Order: sequence, then C-alpha cells, then structure tokens
Amino acid sequence: MSVPPAVIRVLVCEDQALVRTGFVTILSAQPDMEVVGEAVDGRAAIRSAEELKPDVVVMDIRMPLLDGIEATRHLAGPDSLSPAKILVVTTFNVDEYVYEALRAGASGFMLKDAAPPELINAVRTVARGESLLVPAVTRALIGRFAERLRPSAASASPERDRLKVLAPREHEVLLLISEGLSNAEIATELVISPETVKTYVSRILTKLNLRDRVQAVVLAYRAGLAGRGD
Repeated sequence: MSVPPAVIRVLVCEDQALVRTGFVTILSAQPDMEVVGEAVDGRAAIRSAEELKPDVVVMDIRMPLLDGIEATRHLAGPDSLSPAKILVVTTFNVDEYVYEALRAGASGFMLKDAAPPELINAVRTVARGESLLVPAVTRALIGRFAERLRPSAASASPERDRLKVLAPREHEVLLLISEGLSNAEIATELVISPETVKTYVSRILTKLNLRDRVQAVVLAYRAGLAGRGD
C-alpha cells in the first residue's frame, strides 16, 4: 500500500459540465486535494494525464471521441509504463461498462450520484494505492457476468498457472476475495484475525504482481476461479 501525497493532485475527466463543475468544486474545497486539470473527452483525458501526472484521475465512462474505458486502458493498462490511479465514475451501479473499466486497469468505481463525502473518500482511497470495489458490488459483478465470462479450459490455463505460486491458504483467501468477501468476512470464514487476512492479501498481490484487490478479482475470473460453483 502506497503512502498518499501530502496534497492529492486530481484530474477530473467528465463531459457533462454540471457534473464536472460539481466534482471540481467538491474536491477543490478539501485541504489535501488540488484539481490540476479538467478534460471533456477521452483523448483530452489521456493528453492531460500524461502532461500533468496527477495522483488520481476521476474518469467518466461515457465520453465523446474516446470513451473512459479506452482512456483508462491507455493510462493504466498492462502496456502502460507508469500506470495512473484511476477512479471511474458512472451513472450505473453494475453493468458491463464497469467490469470492462476494471479490466482496463481502473482502481475502482463509484456512482455519480454518490454523496460528496463518498467522492472525497474514494479519491483518498485510490490515492493511497487501495482499490475501491465494495464487496457487495463484487458479488453483483460475479453474479451477473460469471457465466458469460467463464473462460474455456485452454484460455484459463495460463492464468491458472500463475496461481501455482500461492500457498494453499493464500489460494483460499484469493477465492474468497473473488467471491466478494471483505477482509472481516474472510477472517470470520477462516477463523483468523483481520490483520492476518491483510497479510495474506498483501502476499497474494506481491506474488502475483498485482496492483490491487480489483486486479486480483479480474485474475480470478480469467483463471476460472470466480463463480465456479464447486
């Protein structure tokens, strides 16, 4: 987990002027945040992020010229040399766009109609290097997309091979993460302390070279671990 900067530099990418202004106003009022730029489409978002190097990018999904998913993939995907920390905002709770944004490299997402304190907390959470994907949303994603996204045996094999570096207990924790359990719920399920769960999660991310919990869930999908029902 990274230490957040003293002042979190934020880039707001949103094509709706009223929403963008609202985000900027809320975030600029925080003593530990500075809005360093705004973008109204995906291409402008990429240019601004590469030029300004913000600590957190607040990214809308549906934008003109280039949507937020493609912009996120460019800035935080596997081919990015210096992945940005991206918080995706959407008008939809759980939909295909959210899942694709997470696969593209986003650190989490939130709803546009969330209360201001939720937006502020979300930016701070992502700035700390943590993922923002609440367990209830993880469960909903799995429930809605597990069947469609379950890979074939051939396509899952390389990803499943990556999991061989995990110890049995770590593999068990990853499975529970993929099922949408919080650290506290995992602790209860395995009868261990939450601090021990945090240690396991940290080891899992390090061994698999994953940035955060979101990437762990995506890997579990690709490996055929999530939603197997066995």
